[in-house]
Amino acid sequence: MLKNIRIVLVETSHPGNIGAVARAMKNMCLSRLCLVAPKRYPSEEAVARASGAQDLLDAAEIFDDLDSALQGCRLVIGTSARERSVAWAVLNPRECGGQVIEEAAVGEVALVFGRENSGLSNEELDRCNLLVHIPTNSDYSSLNLGAAVQLLAYEVYLASLEEADKPLRAPREVASAEMLEGFYTHLAQALEDIGFADPRQSDKLLRRLRALFHRARPDRDEINILRGILSAAQGRKSMRR
Repeated sequence: MLKNIRIVLVETSHPGNIGAVARAMKNMCLSRLCLVAPKRYPSEEAVARASGAQDLLDAAEIFDDLDSALQGCRLVIGTSARERSVAWAVLNPRECGGQVIEEAAVGEVALVFGRENSGLSNEELDRCNLLVHIPTNSDYSSLNLGAAVQLLAYEVYLASLEEADKPLRAPREVASAEMLEGFYTHLAQALEDIGFADPRQSDKLLRRLRALFHRARPDRDEINILRGILSAAQGRKSMRR
């Protein structure tokens, strides 16, 4: 299960934080580190901070964009320190650990961490099925990236130890991250084609629809049915025109 878990870091500014993350991961038996457009990497500072976890740095996968790093994932959980204007399912760290291990039993799972100074953008959070929020002191809520990864990695590892004593129960198959993104692109185009949404004012509508389908977690066949409905609607609109 642990081999199916990716730690994804988006546009990390300080290479030392990448090393600290690698060390935190190795402490908790996680091995797959994915870096999205890091500002400075490779780096000797990262190696020094990894403190014996250089093998994770050597094997780290580097991507130009988040969508590429999430390909093949059945579940994506993003870290968020702020509330969103559109309601999104939010887990605490313990719930997150249990959810990750349950899903990793049958497929790839990603835990996504944002930039040190600004976290994940709304567009990046849109890619996430769920969000996880780490409660902190309201008077001093700043949490170092390495510490955040260490905390969530611990909860994942703890859940894996508890899961080992339970009978295996496989979650149902669901559509992958890239299949969902293809559907969302099609949905946005269809809503524009049939005159339901103004492309200049539809961001919040599309965000609400994303939240709806993230909660539903459709499978491959259901996505194909939905896209067939969209294509039919687009065709009928064209014929009326």
